[in-house]
Amino acid sequence: MGRLTGGDPSLLRRINSAVVLHALRGADSPTLTDLTRITGLSRPTVEGVMEGLFEAGLVVESVPDGAGARRQGRPARRFRFRAEAGHLLGVEIGPHRVSALLSGLDGRIIGSGSREVSETASADDRLDKVRAVVADLLRRTGVARSSLRAVGVGSPGIVEADGTVRLGTALPGWTGLALGERLRRSFRCPVLVENDANAAAVAEHWKGAAVESDDVVFVLAGLSPGAGSLIGGRLHRGFGGAAGEIGALHLLGREVTPERLLSTTGTPLDPLDEPAVADVFSKARQGDLRAQAAVERFIQRLVHDVAALVLALDPELVVVGGWATGLDDVLEPLRHELARYCLRPPRVTLSLLGEAAVATGALRLALDHVEEQLFAVEGTVTARR
Repeated sequence: MGRLTGGDPSLLRRINSAVVLHALRGADSPTLTDLTRITGLSRPTVEGVMEGLFEAGLVVESVPDGAGARRQGRPARRFRFRAEAGHLLGVEIGPHRVSALLSGLDGRIIGSGSREVSETASADDRLDKVRAVVADLLRRTGVARSSLRAVGVGSPGIVEADGTVRLGTALPGWTGLALGERLRRSFRCPVLVENDANAAAVAEHWKGAAVESDDVVFVLAGLSPGAGSLIGGRLHRGFGGAAGEIGALHLLGREVTPERLLSTTGTPLDPLDEPAVADVFSKARQGDLRAQAAVERFIQRLVHDVAALVLALDPELVVVGGWATGLDDVLEPLRHELARYCLRPPRVTLSLLGEAAVATGALRLALDHVEEQLFAVEGTVTARR
């Protein structure tokens, strides 16, 4: 998949290839004349680039429609980008579910799948679920495993550049897991592992609530909340990949943990017990005073943690996702708190992608990797420096 024209093409040729490919992806079956006009390149240059793209299997001639065939004279040749020349996967590995999205090289989703998994499952069992989901998805869509060009993975935890989970307390056996290496054995193509909140931030910027914003904080709300940030349109991981770990802020002088704040019995909730968390919020909506007090305590903590990150980064937009996407009550307290402290408070909104946010961001990660190969002129949103 790597090089488009073989050998060691010059930078100028790669730039021209990238320009023509962008034009092909954005146009509706253009002719050579169209591509010359759109790109501003000379016709001989476009013809040379197209020859290389044909050899790489990335371009095919479009079949003329009936109306064009009835016109007098020989119709001009038309071309299209072959999105089916390869496929991409976006995978989410979570405490209760693993899911996958499949797309062509244009990022358009052509299939999806998911399976439930126990929060107590071992790392091996959880990875077996991932393989099963992917195998079923490929079978149902008729896509050969060999056509996969990149796999993006969103996972809880602090993730190293090579896909090793340096710290992952949300899943059993996850800390120290060489996740990227383990999955590469199954896919035999590049596997790019990212923190789940980071992946969700990328997804919202691509297809969700943040498509028009380049400075964004995405909050993956829960008993152990995390956040992903885009600064100037680029994903910000921090020096050690731990940027946005707001779930640890309670250690700074506030030892009461979120799972204790949300408890109505004095016994801390299990951070992975989502039904228990949902039950507290449900009782609060039904008027249970103890549940309402617990929810108020939890929201105040979440609001303060998010405010600390917002004050440091000064984003234009804050997107709230995770299981809190069904909790509109978190928005107004967050807006009110940010208005108290910020010179220019950011907009605050709920995720538009819901449960699909992490897998969608993982898919974008895979797409960025392939686009770096195709259009290796400038960096992408998720490129690691």
